[in-house]
Amino acid sequence: MITADSPDAPQPATRGRMPLPEGTIPVGIALLIAGVATYAFFKVGVAAVGGDKEFEPITSLWFTTFALAPGFFLPLEQELGRALAHRRAIGQGTRPVVRKVVQLGAGLTALVVLVIAATSQLISDNLFDGDMFMVLALVLAFAAYAPAHLARGVCSGSGRFREYGIILASDGVVRIALCVGLAVIGITAAGAYGMAVAVSPLFAVGYVYASGGLRTDDGPPASWNEVTPNLGWLLLGSVFAASLLNAGPIAASLLASEDQDALVTQFSYGVLLARIPLFLFQAVQAALLPRLSRLAARGELEEFRSGLKKLMYVVLVVGVIGTSGAFLLGPLAIEIVYDAELSGRTLALLAFSSACYMVALATAQAVIALKGHALVALGWGIGAVTFVLVTYLAGDEVFRRVEIGLLASSIASMISFGIALRHKLLSGATPDQHSMMDAITDMPFES
Repeated sequence: MITADSPDAPQPATRGRMPLPEGTIPVGIALLIAGVATYAFFKVGVAAVGGDKEFEPITSLWFTTFALAPGFFLPLEQELGRALAHRRAIGQGTRPVVRKVVQLGAGLTALVVLVIAATSQLISDNLFDGDMFMVLALVLAFAAYAPAHLARGVCSGSGRFREYGIILASDGVVRIALCVGLAVIGITAAGAYGMAVAVSPLFAVGYVYASGGLRTDDGPPASWNEVTPNLGWLLLGSVFAASLLNAGPIAASLLASEDQDALVTQFSYGVLLARIPLFLFQAVQAALLPRLSRLAARGELEEFRSGLKKLMYVVLVVGVIGTSGAFLLGPLAIEIVYDAELSGRTLALLAFSSACYMVALATAQAVIALKGHALVALGWGIGAVTFVLVTYLAGDEVFRRVEIGLLASSIASMISFGIALRHKLLSGATPDQHSMMDAITDMPFES
């Protein structure tokens, strides 16, 4: 979670250039490290298990994990960070709030694990080529990301951005380190690498906890209303948004025939390449959104609108550059990095859908800032339904129909949020501290 200093704290009177927000540099570095580690994991993992076909169950595990974990746990991280920041601003201890959110996290984890267990055979047959060990890895991965997200919420809400960056970056670093270690000793079983995905978040959480980075002080009892004012809508929207972000490789794995497993892995490379603009987008968020939060908290609405327009311009530029680059340079880049072949058309279409998703995400954040949490949940839900319908109706060619489904769903959500934003602005809605905190942290994207 990325925040600035509490807006309740004294602010400079000047409206000049504000300094770089607290946490921007450590979180930006962590995002860069995590992104590089992600691409390295796929490169080393494929070589270690013997090829794209053998790596396909790990690909399915990867995208399923990052559809489920951020979807369910990011809202808890958001609300925990918001509630802790508020208590810090008024000088109250935060431990009771942490206890409440941990209870929620444990309940959500148990619920999803029970659903996975009940459908384990179906999941195994359709995603993991009948490998039940990979289902176990999925359960462990989902459970492991619960404490990781809660720890991030504690760190961000407590202003400990160095520790936040450690948790964010070390996930990828530990994962690639485990992957290299398995490869060096000659392990080729996909399940072992699946376990590397599953356990990697726990190392940093243990380190940060042991070093005191998660310490809290006792304070007044916390009510459920203190930690759940918008949790339902945030949870619903987050599940849809994270699922939509990771839907391409999962759908390709479900729809592809057995002899297309290698192509599914190569398609996943294209999805990862198309996400590069999203990494740039997160860097932009780290620099601009906390500034918008301060402007909103001070009631400087004209400057807030100007900053929001600036953010949208940057998003559009990044999207255009990303799509053009994918078409012109993508085939060469993916051949060099992954020794894979994907056409410029395929990569450009994936990048364009990623760019539309990025615009949709930025617009959704603006709607949340204007207290439109329910409208955002509706918009992501429309996108998810659009993906299912379009992918089902878009012909027989597996990867083409998934590409079209991804683009159509991103456009549908983007249009929904555009309409919602216009409605909120015309109705005179104004942001406040809490809605801006929710907007800043609404990023259903994991490395």
